[in-house]
Amino acid sequence: MVTRSDSSIEVPVSPKNGTTVTETHEYDDPIRDISGDVIDDGLRRGLKGRQFMIIALGSIIGPGCFYGLGCGIYEAGPLGLLIGFSVVDWNNATVFLQFWIPDTKFPTWAWYILFFVFFNILTTLGVNFYGETEYYFGMFKFLSLIVLFFICILADVGAFGNGYIGFRYWTPPYGPIQNGINGFGQVFVLAAAYYVGTEIVSVAAGESKNPQRDVPRATKSILYRILIVFIGMSFFQGLICPSTSENLVHPDSKIASSPFTIGFTLAGWKSSGHFVNAIILIAFVSAANGVVYIQSRTLYSLALKRKAPSLFAITSTRGVPYPAIIFSNMWGFLGLMSLTTTAGSLFSYFTSFGGTAAYIAWATITFVQLRVRAAAKKQNIDIQTFPFTAPGHTLIYWGNFFFNIFLLLIQGFTVFETPFNYQSFIASYISIPVFFALFFGYKWWFKTKW
Repeated sequence: MVTRSDSSIEVPVSPKNGTTVTETHEYDDPIRDISGDVIDDGLRRGLKGRQFMIIALGSIIGPGCFYGLGCGIYEAGPLGLLIGFSVVDWNNATVFLQFWIPDTKFPTWAWYILFFVFFNILTTLGVNFYGETEYYFGMFKFLSLIVLFFICILADVGAFGNGYIGFRYWTPPYGPIQNGINGFGQVFVLAAAYYVGTEIVSVAAGESKNPQRDVPRATKSILYRILIVFIGMSFFQGLICPSTSENLVHPDSKIASSPFTIGFTLAGWKSSGHFVNAIILIAFVSAANGVVYIQSRTLYSLALKRKAPSLFAITSTRGVPYPAIIFSNMWGFLGLMSLTTTAGSLFSYFTSFGGTAAYIAWATITFVQLRVRAAAKKQNIDIQTFPFTAPGHTLIYWGNFFFNIFLLLIQGFTVFETPFNYQSFIASYISIPVFFALFFGYKWWFKTKW
């Protein structure tokens, strides 16, 4: 059941003769269902403020954060990982689930079918269920991180019986930086792959009860997420885990352990793997839930604008874009490529592709921000009247734009070393021609102007 009522609103318009004026417009209140939630273009604005904030803070704390950072420790050492993060999928799940259940007992392909069914059910239960689930998952993940950081301190000072560690792993032969500029370059890609997802704020705004209030608050919280989650995890994992451990994720690894597990075990807590993996399992469910949410809503939005097949614009009576959700879930089956290569290699390929795609996305977002500011200036509109304004001068964003382009071009430089690694080259740079093919293909097909 939906309702609509008539009303009016005063909106600011461009200043005339140096004076800001307002105009009153008659408009229809948005359509609402019986619960009072707004139905906007078929989506239900059911996300509460507390849910929105936790989604922004904890949405991308996934299993990769717990063990994937080990790839950065392995490639660049503890200090290299920390500096790299300070400057800047289902495959993940099978890697850590094999800690408990080897593929001889439960084949990899069976996990993928199980994931597909589970997440299709989980992500089609509606935005209210998604918001509440992510709220509690997010709270759990943040509290778990605090606990893990505290345990790292205990392990470092020798509380588990194997002696004091201090900064032993920041000195040769473990660190502080490994593999020179090559290892450091790998961390830039890794950082981009993990930082991507901060844009969830803008996507989730479409289903927020009060986006004008929630989006600015959540956007400002992103800095704290970066400091607590990524910088904190980079520091503490590098503190207790040696970069020379073969149990870390690297291209030749078939299974891998979290740096937390490796560090706690070396410190004397032999059964720590079960504790850490239990936390990772919760993080996996939450991260996969968030990934499908982001991709399906993006696909839905593209379909509304005729930039994707109209099938993906269909929603259920609960406001759930189920065709887009099912299609988004199907991408997880790409992880089955691990049947023909090592899980570590596949992790590296996905990380490279995701990292370069992130630089393209951020450069594009920054460029759009610059265009909006230029348009506002040309029409004499004060950007401070916008519900949210990014801080800083325009020059900051021009610098950010060119910095992203620079990182995009140089992040895969190690593939050009002898011997030339064509698989890594494709993973590192395929997103660039794909982006331009889609962009110019769209403009040619629809005959759009700049």
